[in-house]
Amino acid sequence: MKELEEQRVCVKFCCKLGKNFTETFQLLNQAYGEDCMSRTQCYEWFKRFKEGRMSVGEDPRPGRPSTSTNDDHVERVRAVIRGNRRLTVREVADEVGISIGSCHQILTEKLHMRRISAKFVPRLLTDDQKENRVEISQELLANANGNENFLKNIITGDETWVYGYDVETKMQSSQWMGKGSPRPKKARMSRSKIKVMLVVFFDWKGIVHHEFVPRGQMVNKQLYQEVLARLRDAVRRKRPELWENQTWMLHHDNAPAHASLLIRSYLAKHQTSVVPHPPYSPDLAPADFFLFPKLKTTLKGRRFQTIEEIQENAIRELRAITESAFQEAFQQWKKRWERCIASRGDYFEGDSA
Repeated sequence: MKELEEQRVCVKFCCKLGKNFTETFQLLNQAYGEDCMSRTQCYEWFKRFKEGRMSVGEDPRPGRPSTSTNDDHVERVRAVIRGNRRLTVREVADEVGISIGSCHQILTEKLHMRRISAKFVPRLLTDDQKENRVEISQELLANANGNENFLKNIITGDETWVYGYDVETKMQSSQWMGKGSPRPKKARMSRSKIKVMLVVFFDWKGIVHHEFVPRGQMVNKQLYQEVLARLRDAVRRKRPELWENQTWMLHHDNAPAHASLLIRSYLAKHQTSVVPHPPYSPDLAPADFFLFPKLKTTLKGRRFQTIEEIQENAIRELRAITESAFQEAFQQWKKRWERCIASRGDYFEGDSA
């Protein structure tokens, strides 16, 4: 509407300068291109200004003003929506007794509302759980700000399934098409049953230790203790400075195998410090928000026929991740603590968990 009024001003200006209609329309078309008003519209307004019209605004429309969007109907729509925010515009309109158009106008223009799909989160957090997330984030952030080597001393890890075939994302399956070309199609697919569980630990510099769980075996506390023993050996070989100074710290989530008494006793026996992690917080675990998505995105849409082929390609992709990418992930981890604190422990927007 504002752009049309702007063009009418230009038409009026040309009329005042003594331009004829053809010159006026040519100048208008040159200035606005595809957004220029039609020739008929331009002629109509040129004629009005030639006859002495001063206003560039639309004439008032005949008929009585609408009463469907008055204050009473606005309050009734507000009350209905507060009672049930999942109602459709049609259902709200029927409830209040107004047209669908008027109801939509009230919702969008008067109440400034829009319909938003629910966001999936790992869990609906209680107040205590949110407070716990904030407290741990504050503690870790204080340590990171007070010690420049804090993040560099952490070795974090987790386990995940790697599939023989994982479905592509919508972005991966998109294609460049010419104008008028039919939309590309693909059959609905599902993950393959062939899969293997990967256990991986990494730090600021890169991968420290990885291994695949034998087929048919799950990660229980006994197996995890064996994994930690191999991790300690990997730290001694690959991170000798951390091993000799005993400055490395372990970070993992609160899975039953990780939080068992057996594992806690094992870590205490070997004087391994553990970085705290709040429950139900994959958004605060580097393996979940960085490593696993980065690994799996590159493998999606590719087919592997055997376990050995899955393992070979997974290891290749792990090794392809640069040191700078790991360092950026640890810096992002610090920023996520800040965002968790700012959101008062709730899951924050903008990043997938």
